[in-house]
Amino acid sequence: MDGVLKKGDVLKKGDVLKKGDVLWNGDVLWKAADKLRGSVDAAQYRDFVLGLVFLKYVSDSSGDGAFRVPDGARWADLSPAAGDIGERIDAAMGAVMRANPSLDGALPQIFTRVDQRRLGELVELIGRVRFGADSGTRPARDVLGEVYEYFLEKFARAEGKRGGEFYTPAGVVRLLVEVLEPFRGRVYDPCCGSGGMFVQAERFVLSHRGRPDDIAVYGQEANERTWRLARMNLAVHGIAGDVRRADAFYEDAHPGLAADHVLANPPFNMSDWYRDPGDARWRYGVPPAGNANFAWIQHIVAKLGPRGRAGVVMANGSMSSRQSGEAGIRAALVEADLVSCVVALPDRLFRTTPIPACLWFLDKRKSVPGEVLFVDAREMGTMVDRTERILTDDDIARIAGAYRAWRDGGHSDVPGFCHAAGPDEIRSHGHVLTPGRYVGAAEADRGDEPAADRVERLTKELLTHLEESARLDQVVRDELGRFGGRAGAAR
Repeated sequence: MDGVLKKGDVLKKGDVLKKGDVLWNGDVLWKAADKLRGSVDAAQYRDFVLGLVFLKYVSDSSGDGAFRVPDGARWADLSPAAGDIGERIDAAMGAVMRANPSLDGALPQIFTRVDQRRLGELVELIGRVRFGADSGTRPARDVLGEVYEYFLEKFARAEGKRGGEFYTPAGVVRLLVEVLEPFRGRVYDPCCGSGGMFVQAERFVLSHRGRPDDIAVYGQEANERTWRLARMNLAVHGIAGDVRRADAFYEDAHPGLAADHVLANPPFNMSDWYRDPGDARWRYGVPPAGNANFAWIQHIVAKLGPRGRAGVVMANGSMSSRQSGEAGIRAALVEADLVSCVVALPDRLFRTTPIPACLWFLDKRKSVPGEVLFVDAREMGTMVDRTERILTDDDIARIAGAYRAWRDGGHSDVPGFCHAAGPDEIRSHGHVLTPGRYVGAAEADRGDEPAADRVERLTKELLTHLEESARLDQVVRDELGRFGGRAGAAR
């Protein structure tokens, strides 16, 4: 067995279970990890658990050549009964990093800071997981990749808003990748979190019969603990990438990079950021000190090569805000013909923030000059519980398909869903890029619409009108403020 059973899996001929082995699924692994909860600082909890799972994996799979595990650093050397378990785990982590330069700085050495009895119990439980693929069903690395991604998602949910610092919902990442189609070239993420964009990009390449070295990965991440997650995640998936710890605004870690593809989910509406008004990246306008949304977008534009394309997750305000010069920056980006597509996402995709989100797609050499494709996907997605919505495979295929049809010259507007707008139409809306302004209403007979669906639809329409009302209210206030300023100066 490969160590992890999913629903529907069966034992196959040749699978051998030794006495004491446990067939693990994600829920069992998560419950086992709870052995440490309460005795570990919440901010470091995921580092402990993911570090231990990774150490067990490299010990089990050391014979396949993926990683070198020195004597004394194997899982068998970590018996809790021998005492000093935390010190020995820290030493093993250090030895594995020294033996594998790709892991330098990636593994945690914090195991003396936790309750040693509970740590010993967790070591015993994880010790019964087998990552070696002795039956030949799936490579051990694929199993670990699934486990690692499962844990990242669970930790992001458990940590709430803080989880958004390192995790983007899988459906959103897949949508970005399916639209950009990074078959080959340099892939960059300026705020890479735990590296999920890179993992999905490589998965896309392999699913289209490409090779891992068809893309080269470059990234940076300001948060040290999140940077460690990314380094470990890339190692787990066998991705050789140049991911550095640095704040993109204070220090561009890849100054000479001309990226072919940029995938990014920057922090929404970030107010605490390093801002140099004279930065050469602000070609389209100096971003306001209180919001870094257009700083991220302009940084990404600056990193694109001559044919580079980008997909960026943004807060909805980026599509329509007129505060502090943001409208001018947005207009300049449109007039420079850099914006290829804007997608309004459904609500509740992000457990980590209530802020509505959208996707910006940028292109240095658009196949349809002057036009912008607007996609209103707010009605899409499926609720998996009361608080979370996911994008299904069909949703992703429909949105990506609309983009490809537009890109390849076969586009037709679909009322209520997508519309290709030329520069004059966009100017007539004051360069506001909210898709709902362009796609119009869906053509549908609502006579047989269920009451619950009608309530949900009308509620969304009301919220849209309220958002527009709030935007117009702010425009009026800004104009009154400027008028008052001029009147004061005249006096």
